[in-house]
Amino acid sequence: MTETTAAPADTSAPPSCLVTGRLHSWDLSTGVDGPGTRFVAFLDGCPLRCLYCHNPDTWHLREGRRTTADEIVQEAAKYTEFIRASGGGATISGGEPLLQPHLTGELLHRFKHELGLHTALDTSGFLGSRATDTLLADTDLVLLDIKSWNHALYRHLTRQRLAPTLDFARRLAGLGTEVWVRFVLVPGLTDLAENIEGVASFAASLGNVARVDVLPFHKLGAAKWRALGLEFTLADTPTPTRDQVAAARAVFAAHGLHAV
Repeated sequence: MTETTAAPADTSAPPSCLVTGRLHSWDLSTGVDGPGTRFVAFLDGCPLRCLYCHNPDTWHLREGRRTTADEIVQEAAKYTEFIRASGGGATISGGEPLLQPHLTGELLHRFKHELGLHTALDTSGFLGSRATDTLLADTDLVLLDIKSWNHALYRHLTRQRLAPTLDFARRLAGLGTEVWVRFVLVPGLTDLAENIEGVASFAASLGNVARVDVLPFHKLGAAKWRALGLEFTLADTPTPTRDQVAAARAVFAAHGLHAV
């Protein structure tokens, strides 16, 4: 019997006019998705199942509406004057935008070169290998979620491995891409001193982390979990106190990082 091998997957990007994908929604935000006021496109689909996810309705590609890069860029173009005046830009978020790398890359390129906007990619880094060098060249800032330093805890929180995120972080450091690390402080889970210390030490070692956002755990997405028939297992977990958040920020600051 003659063995056959499957043909390799076609990873080439489609022509610009044909780039389509699934969009959950878009919004204008200030201060939370990168500097200034930003046009934020939330793409559908995510391989992680974070216990504290506030957008579980973005997990599956089928839940979004089919759209084109043209349509999204045209929507963003309506606000460019306002965005530029605030020193803002455009952010691709999700879900996990690298689950749709062709659409993400096309949007970043056109936001940057066609609309002249500062660009940001909000990602867990788990699918960082899908980000081409071209995509990253069109990315001014990466908002990188490092959810835990403890590998077992990371898998418990997300059902996925931590290693791909760390590999992506090191790649970004090699490219000199500016990174803002995002760390969600969850009492009883991510708030252990050695866990925070581990994330802080790693972030400081990279040399390209301009800011760390210590984000207090919240339950704003609990209603979405219930609406989807999902059990929100952190329903009884308290939000961290101001002192707990301040203590976590102090750990990052002790490593020379700007923590907010």
